[in-house]
Amino acid sequence: MTRIIGVRFRTAGKIYFFAPGKLHIRTGDNVIVETARGVEYGKVVTGPKEIADEEITQPLKPVIRVASEEDRRAESKNREKEKEAFQICLEKIRKHGLEMKLIDAEYTFDNNKLLFYFTADGRIDFRELVKDLAAVFRTRIELRQIGVRDETKIRGGIGICGRPLCCHTYLSEFAPVSIKMAKEQNLSLNPTKISGVCGRLMCCLTNEQETYEYLNSRLPSVGDNVTTIDGLRGEVQSLSVLRQLVKVIVTLDNDEKEIREYKVSELKFKSRRRKNDIKLSKEEMRELAALEKNEGASKLDGE
Repeated sequence: MTRIIGVRFRTAGKIYFFAPGKLHIRTGDNVIVETARGVEYGKVVTGPKEIADEEITQPLKPVIRVASEEDRRAESKNREKEKEAFQICLEKIRKHGLEMKLIDAEYTFDNNKLLFYFTADGRIDFRELVKDLAAVFRTRIELRQIGVRDETKIRGGIGICGRPLCCHTYLSEFAPVSIKMAKEQNLSLNPTKISGVCGRLMCCLTNEQETYEYLNSRLPSVGDNVTTIDGLRGEVQSLSVLRQLVKVIVTLDNDEKEIREYKVSELKFKSRRRKNDIKLSKEEMRELAALEKNEGASKLDGE
């Protein structure tokens, strides 16, 4: 077992583990640590705890120190310098006529490196831009191309639910999202209704997926033949997943048909298809193809 703390360097960013050593560190403290890209200023989000050695990526770097008031002032000064660096980089991009969208500028705590994040439709030859920026800032320059999901995570915004975006507030990593999740939850495959601010499928589709998979596994499919508690046979017309109710077109003794609603416990039927066997109509298949074409680019998103 190894004693570790979890540190974040951005709001809702990925959590990295460090060794606290003999330092007295609590959740919420700011610390100075050494990372792969230099000395950084981060916030402790998980206090000291013991975890199994195999869960740690070695080598585990130690915390340099708990941040002092002087360190906090230096970090605040860096944030101001980043605003100036952002504007200068914008001017240089216009000067070189590059087809790229600058998203953010970030100094390491020790000012040993200045990182610029940008989006672009394809590959960009920014070698001359880097030379210009290095001449201005006299430090190591790194330009990092990111995807539209990372852009939205950095900038933030308000979702269609009226709340701040999940990725900007608490979602540390992007979970895989698929079109079939929307279908499983009986949502429209209209891109405008299931796409987020970034233009990709909404991350919140994963929030209730497990519940819908369980509830749907208890239900028949539309079109299935069922036998009701009163001995009638019929065909499933529609489903209410959350209420676990099924509307059935039953055939009466006089061969007349009637729509009746039953609880799923009042029906006998073969087990519902598994989640990987969701059937789509031809119209839904066309919408699916259009969505997946747009979604494909998101697989490259993320650092």
